[in-house]
Amino acid sequence: MISVDGGQKGFLTEDLGFDFRDMNELIRAAEKDAALLKKLEKAAEGSMATHEITSCRLLAPIVRPLQDVVCLGINYDEHAKEADHYNAEAFGGERPYTIYFSKRVNRAVADGEPIQSHSDIVDRLDYECELGVVIGKTASKVNAAKALDYVFGYTIINDVSARNLQTRHRQWYLGKGLDGFTPIGPCIVSPDEIGDPEALDISCEVNGELRQSSNTRCMIQTIGGAIAEITAGMTLNAGSIIATGTPSGVGMGFDPPRFLKHGDVVRCHIEKIGDLTNPVD
Repeated sequence: MISVDGGQKGFLTEDLGFDFRDMNELIRAAEKDAALLKKLEKAAEGSMATHEITSCRLLAPIVRPLQDVVCLGINYDEHAKEADHYNAEAFGGERPYTIYFSKRVNRAVADGEPIQSHSDIVDRLDYECELGVVIGKTASKVNAAKALDYVFGYTIINDVSARNLQTRHRQWYLGKGLDGFTPIGPCIVSPDEIGDPEALDISCEVNGELRQSSNTRCMIQTIGGAIAEITAGMTLNAGSIIATGTPSGVGMGFDPPRFLKHGDVVRCHIEKIGDLTNPVD
């Protein structure tokens, strides 16, 4: 479903004369046809086949990413301090280079769907509100100055983390990649609607209590810098997703830590994108 009015009403692509099974197909088609999104927008403006967004059950904008999500670790200064305080062995030390890791996504969790707690193996469940970057065309050896030209749009990602697994294994793949650990949504917003992606307020609430509050200008590595660094030796295909890191205020940053429990509701918010809200099962 696409929307041209800020998310109040939407259109199914088949009602507009286009046949895409999912967002991955649409992104790949837009890579080949640079005017596709303008065609969709024009068709929507002349169509009466609208749907009220609130009356629809929306899935994550990209339900099954074609590649693992590429994540930036400890990409805000204040988060680096709280992570070091929580576990200096796992998170401390000098970081002269950006930390990258892979987040496995079996199925992305939609806005409103539950976060699986995996309470049989996880006893320190945490949240991380992050700006997600969706790549719009095949990116290889991209110059940082032109990197944003490769962006299809922006979304919100909750990089749910099992801190006990993350610190126990000394690497982050298992602790970040369990089923249900990647809420994405509520939508993908096009770059023209976002403007400067590094000037967006970002926040997270748990049960209505503000936990994280920052701005994407506080990121250590920029979006363009990350795309350039990743693609220097790794091809990002159209539809690839980058999670750009989280600010301070995660559960492990409190003293004592305040991890998620069954029944908690996590609301991630990013300016110009909206809210991604998920209960914990």
